[in-house]
Amino acid sequence: MNPIADALAQHPLLILDGALATELERRGCDLADPLWSAKVLIENPALIQAVHADYFVAGADVAITASYQATIPGFMARGLSEAEAIALLQRSVELARAARDAFWAEPANRVGRIRPLVAASIGPYGAYLHDGSEYRGNYGLSIAELIDFHRPRMAALANAEPDLFACETIPCGEEARALVALLPEFPHLTAWISFSARDGSHTAQGEPIADVTSEIAPHPQVAAIGVNCTAPRFLPDLIRAMRAVTDKPIVVYPNSGEVYDPVGQCWIGAGEIDDFADQARLWYTAGARLIGGCCRTTPDHIRALAAWVVREVLHG
Repeated sequence: MNPIADALAQHPLLILDGALATELERRGCDLADPLWSAKVLIENPALIQAVHADYFVAGADVAITASYQATIPGFMARGLSEAEAIALLQRSVELARAARDAFWAEPANRVGRIRPLVAASIGPYGAYLHDGSEYRGNYGLSIAELIDFHRPRMAALANAEPDLFACETIPCGEEARALVALLPEFPHLTAWISFSARDGSHTAQGEPIADVTSEIAPHPQVAAIGVNCTAPRFLPDLIRAMRAVTDKPIVVYPNSGEVYDPVGQCWIGAGEIDDFADQARLWYTAGARLIGGCCRTTPDHIRALAAWVVREVLHG
């Protein structure tokens, strides 16, 4: 089953949602915590569902769950049992599915739309460390150790029945290899693999993006491959480099262009997304077929993106 291929057979471009964690902060959540957005799964799950719902209304075809920084050891470090940790991971999928199902139950929301997908977020090992390692890589772990880290979370999320996995903000080839090695354990699910990048041609760890793409993309359960939480200015070159070595759909969802400071736990620098829809036109022209936003983007950015898609892609 490849829901991305099925959806792209109906629409030329899929719209992803935007940021979850920074949107929760914008709505009053204090995420200065090792669990980051995952703490809201404990404290205010209804708000997570509301954010998902707002992104669907804005035009998103795909919701990414609140499990990016949610891990079994991370929850257990807070005093929860393993069973409680697994239940919270599965809650992240249930919230997105509930928002999707409520949206799709309204006939007016179906006009010109595909039934939205729910992608279970598999964040990198670096997110669990909560030290910015997802923007550096170089964990010092073997592929076998990374497989052991990711397997329990992937199993818990798979049992909650998402439409696919979103393996995102992956800084290095080793972690991508570990995730791809795990996919056959979940034969009913496909995944996209999305790297963090340091510039227009390298992963965050420094490997040529074309090399890791040509290695990872051929796996039959990799439904799309791309880049996220990376500055918008780097995307055109990254997309072209990936397109040159694979026919798989390219997924991109940049951050605002600001830089995350893991010590101060804040974003610094200037944003680059005032013209989000105009930039999306460049990414689409370069070859991206799944486009959304990452940190610091909002439902307004997705609404502008969706309006451009209707105006120029579907009816242009």
